[in-house]
Amino acid sequence: MIELTPAQRQHLKGLAHPLSPVVIIGEKGLSEAVMKEIDRALKAHELIKIKAASGEKETRDNWLSAICAAQGAAPVQHIGKTLVIYRPAEKPAIQLPAT
Repeated sequence: MIELTPAQRQHLKGLAHPLSPVVIIGEKGLSEAVMKEIDRALKAHELIKIKAASGEKETRDNWLSAICAAQGAAPVQHIGKTLVIYRPAEKPAIQLPAT
């Protein structure tokens, strides 16, 4: 999992604000197909929003941790049923503030 500074996290939150969710975690939860779709989306966009169907905050927190650990990504934000994650590409398009 990637660690972000507060300044980097704030910068990414600003970039994520206008984005729409590109992956939806439905009733079946965090399946292998969902993980593959998250990987594909991160390769294409670096910064993505995920919509989680679960009404339980603890479940969504667990999903966010599991996704970031499996994908080598950083959690940016968890607000309501929306999760925001970041994983830099080989040639990053998003420039983060200095650490």
